[in-house]
Amino acid sequence: MTRAFNWRIIFRTIGALTLIESLFMGLATGVSYWYGESDSQAFLASTLITLFSAFWGFLFGRKASNHVGEREGYVVVALVWVIFSVFGMLPYYLSGQIPNITNAWFETMSGFTTTGATILPNVDIMSHGVLFWRSLTQWLGGLGIIVLCVALLPMFGLGGMQLYAAEVTGVNYEKTSPRIADTAKRLWGVYILFTLSEALLLNLFGMNYFDSFCHAFSTVATGGFSTHTNSIMDFSPAIQYIIAIYMVLSGINFAMIIYLFTGKSQRLIQDEETRWYLSAILICTLLLMIGLFVHYSFVDFQATLSCWQDGLCQMERAFRKSFFMVASAMTSTGFAASDYMSWPKLFWVFVFFIMFTGASSGSTSGGIKWIRILIFTKSGLAEIQRRIHPNAIIPIKYNGRPLNHETISNVMAFMIFYIAILILTVLIFCGCGVNFDEAIGTAVSAIGNVGVSIGQFGPSGSYVDFPVVAKWWMTFVMLIGRLEIFTILLLFTKALWKK
Repeated sequence: MTRAFNWRIIFRTIGALTLIESLFMGLATGVSYWYGESDSQAFLASTLITLFSAFWGFLFGRKASNHVGEREGYVVVALVWVIFSVFGMLPYYLSGQIPNITNAWFETMSGFTTTGATILPNVDIMSHGVLFWRSLTQWLGGLGIIVLCVALLPMFGLGGMQLYAAEVTGVNYEKTSPRIADTAKRLWGVYILFTLSEALLLNLFGMNYFDSFCHAFSTVATGGFSTHTNSIMDFSPAIQYIIAIYMVLSGINFAMIIYLFTGKSQRLIQDEETRWYLSAILICTLLLMIGLFVHYSFVDFQATLSCWQDGLCQMERAFRKSFFMVASAMTSTGFAASDYMSWPKLFWVFVFFIMFTGASSGSTSGGIKWIRILIFTKSGLAEIQRRIHPNAIIPIKYNGRPLNHETISNVMAFMIFYIAILILTVLIFCGCGVNFDEAIGTAVSAIGNVGVSIGQFGPSGSYVDFPVVAKWWMTFVMLIGRLEIFTILLLFTKALWKK
């Protein structure tokens, strides 16, 4: 017999999650007060509203059982991102720094989904409180709001297995401990370690403390919000290298990082997805570096001599710009150390296609993910072999183990839905008056949670003039991309809501 939908546990769980959001919002409030800024009262009011709403969530769900089923898990995961964004936009709107509801919603959803697209044409004029909150929303959304809360849910008497399974990205997920709460705690331990170590290194190499932590929040979350309009362009080469390296690290499956720290480094070394991901970073970096080096060496030789001291300096710069751009695009971070729109068209089209890939499953990045590309590629090659040997049994293996039909079907279905949503988004953007090439770039940017696009929405642009209807649709696509399609599509099926 199918049980009734447990709405009380949904209210109780969302109340617990909203309480956690209010605590982090209180941290941003403290930053605003520390700098003596006029928006501190707006931050305080936003924190109190969020805290009060969390109390009502607990109140409505006080008699709920502790069981969170699969259906409730999917509903909570989908709703919490929307609810977090509703409360998360309050500091922007109440402070008057983003006085338009559409823009405030866009900036908030872009933050929590770690997309990094912004409607702010001049980030430098924003208050410290707003800049800190922007980066903090990305940090909360990076590893996942639910993953954080699963680590804390036992405090509220709730189970988190179904929530964890509904949110964690990729074809499957790793449990590094028998208890899911312990796995979540370990993931957040690595996440915090990466954040603190990067902030320390950035500070040692010249960033002030505020910028160091804000950029560390955005980097480890592969989000891309910067405290400066020019992103990372004006910082030193050392800082650009540090951020690029941490982007690459944050694109690795965090469970594999845990294995590295627990003496099981062979799991990381033998993982096919990690090898494909790191190999792709290396190959794409070398190809782009060679292209930039040849272009600026021979096509514009006189300008090269005036800008770069010698061939070695030129090669280092080409490598650094290439490595940073490939890491940023593949991990869907969206930071920019140079404006690739000023490069020859072939190069920025190359970067554009890298945005499709994403990094590893179980990381903070968006995009398709390399495990799906790996399985999709192996399936295609296996199909070619079957054409040659019709009676042969050709298993598709991952990490030496044959994959079941369900996993392969999941990947194929994901690819179909991904392309379908991408096409629909391009049509909607074009219908709103966006140029075709910019519509394609922005659609890829939204569903891949990349942030930057092409044309006026490239590294030096913003979405302030993006059509209103297109902004609302884009935020919805950001959410679809962050929750990897199926969690959102389930909300529109009768089976989820039927008793």
